[in-house]
Amino acid sequence: MKVCMIIRSVVFFMVCVTCLGGFTVAGQGYQMYRDAVEEVSLKDKVAAIRGKEGYTSLKDLPQVYLDAVVSVEDHRFYRHFGIDPVALGRAVLHDIQAGRYVEGGSTITQQLAKNLYFTQEKELSRKVAEVLMARELEKTYTKDEILELYVNSIYFGDGYYTAGEACRGYFGKEPKDMNEYECTLLAGIPNAPGRYAPTKSQELAEKRQMQVLRRMEACGYFSQEEAETVASQMVAFQ
Repeated sequence: MKVCMIIRSVVFFMVCVTCLGGFTVAGQGYQMYRDAVEEVSLKDKVAAIRGKEGYTSLKDLPQVYLDAVVSVEDHRFYRHFGIDPVALGRAVLHDIQAGRYVEGGSTITQQLAKNLYFTQEKELSRKVAEVLMARELEKTYTKDEILELYVNSIYFGDGYYTAGEACRGYFGKEPKDMNEYECTLLAGIPNAPGRYAPTKSQELAEKRQMQVLRRMEACGYFSQEEAETVASQMVAFQ
């Protein structure tokens, strides 16, 4: 079974490489990946994240918040191997239709890889490097460790770079004390902190929150009634 998974991963990567621009891009991406880990090892990068002031462990975050993040960012997170073939295939199709790189299909693991090592520039070679780094992360760390690193390496607006910092800053409470309204609001912010931070626009923050609630309902984390109960607490639409 393990051998089959490895073979499938290799074959899938080769297909991705072909779709993403051929062997030249693959070579550039591989070199970018190698240069990154040689400059700073993955172990050291992870240690730097874990050493940040305000680092928040999963046990100190409500399950509703974690479910919300997975629902809206990467609902197959616990089932894929760092790369989501469905999302990536859809992204490649959209890129081909647009005639340019417009969608990445990134998983939580890929986003973590990008946050740790790479720029936000939409380059095909960077995408290949990101995929390779994501596979390295999945081989080295558990899913829960990856999720924990992710919520401590994304930007929440207003100078907050961890879920714990953002919770204390926006809600004035410890992360473990967040209610369902706060959990789902916070989960939506990193998509576009400049727009969705509640200090920027409560209305836009709650519009994004509604998208989170719909995703949680679609993924089975919330019933329709539970989602509606949270939505009824929104202040911008009362």
